[in-house]
Amino acid sequence: MALDPAPSAAAGNADQIRVMLVDDSAVVRGLVTRILEEDPGIAVIASVGNGQMALSALDRQEVDVIVLDIEMPIMDGMTALPKLLAADPGVRIIMQSTLTLKGADISMRALQMGAADYIPKPTATRELAGGMDFKSELLGKVKALGQARRRDPNRKPRPGVSNALRPAAAPAPRPSLLHPAGPPQLRTHAPEVPDVIAIGSSTGGPQALFNLLGTMRAGTVKQPILITQHMPATFTTILAEHITRVSGWDAKEGVDGEVVKSGRVYIAPGDFHMQVEVKGTDKVIRLNKNPPENFCRPAVDPMLRSISAAYGKRVLVAILTGMGSDGAKGGQVVVQGGGTVIAQDEATSVVWGMPGAAANAGICSAVLPLPEIAPWMIKLASRR
Repeated sequence: MALDPAPSAAAGNADQIRVMLVDDSAVVRGLVTRILEEDPGIAVIASVGNGQMALSALDRQEVDVIVLDIEMPIMDGMTALPKLLAADPGVRIIMQSTLTLKGADISMRALQMGAADYIPKPTATRELAGGMDFKSELLGKVKALGQARRRDPNRKPRPGVSNALRPAAAPAPRPSLLHPAGPPQLRTHAPEVPDVIAIGSSTGGPQALFNLLGTMRAGTVKQPILITQHMPATFTTILAEHITRVSGWDAKEGVDGEVVKSGRVYIAPGDFHMQVEVKGTDKVIRLNKNPPENFCRPAVDPMLRSISAAYGKRVLVAILTGMGSDGAKGGQVVVQGGGTVIAQDEATSVVWGMPGAAANAGICSAVLPLPEIAPWMIKLASRR
């Protein structure tokens, strides 16, 4: 099977994000190519039908982002994933998965193996051709991950690979900060010992959550943990199961009306905002389908606003890797109420959108590499 024609490959320039499509359906590859190449900043430079062909193409081409199907003949996506990362450790791989329990479980395992993100696979050609949600999600993830790849200061040219790119100017390294630059007026208090911990994340979030909660294992802190991860239904169910396996926490999707209890992890179900409400002496979970915020449902901002109202100043928030700025406005509400916000640093984020927005808003008491976040949180949450 030959490579599909990639019209922009010859005309592509060094400033375009270079994408490889790997799917056994030529129809899917053609439609995805058209969607991506509507954006002048993206060039599809290879389009192949299985993992073995992807490895051969990667040996010859410089690639920023690979969109990788899971089920293919000859070599499937899960077999190809570690081989592609071994050939080019910096390439960003987006897994294309069905919206099923099996597809979600495989996607979670792929993220643990090094995939950067996933995108639900459309269920019909008609949906793929006309679905704006799929189109916007695909373009957003490819551009964000491609730009992050270009800015990677550790990126090195691969000998013998053609179409070498001019490296983008690497940003100056951002140190771990306990008092980051930005408007200081919101951070006028010492961090309080929290009664609740809230975490917001998106692109790269599952990997970060496995790392953080794998370190902050069940029993290290007593506070309940509420998580909003941008993710569709079904996938949040599997995320909870994987968190339980890697951390020992009792993790599950939040259920409307249930009482928030210590020592448990509650995850916002896909397509529902998760909030907290005071009911007598209890705090209870509330789920709703209010309009998306920051183009997301679930979204971090409504969770943080409700937690601030319910718990006051005894709130600790961590904003982890993700596209966009969700969590920054809710974080401002938390800090104005006396709570504490920290963020993941740029160097360890898959995409420094959400944590960058919080850091640049000046609301963070700390901006830390991912491995330092759990120890910092444990120290504050365990203080008496």
